[in-house]
Amino acid sequence: QVQLVESGGGLVQPGGSLRLSCAASGFTFNIYRMNWVRQAPGKGLEWLSVISPRGDTTKYAESVKGRFTISRDNPKNKLYLQMTTLKREDTAVYYCAKGPETAYEYGGQGTQVTVSS
Repeated sequence: QVQLVESGGGLVQPGGSLRLSCAASGFTFNIYRMNWVRQAPGKGLEWLSVISPRGDTTKYAESVKGRFTISRDNPKNKLYLQMTTLKREDTAVYYCAKGPETAYEYGGQGTQVTVSS
């Protein structure tokens, strides 16, 4: 079955950086678009970014454009999110998700990112 395991979260100061990883299994990773989404405390899911199956096309939400970079390593079945210039409002649980940005599927436990001084 599909498994998505996120890691790399933690506590970081405003202005800092983190790199999130997602290990995917149970499906043919290199034929799917992949996304990062997040859920801040008390809020709904927010889509952040999508990457094409070959990694040659990316798209970002305005809230993270210019600060976050999505990438993938197909031979390793891994998805990444490099986050820079982190803000307090980036505090959330981050999830990777499979499929198009309008109909993604997620189901991992997520990884907590807390931006605080």
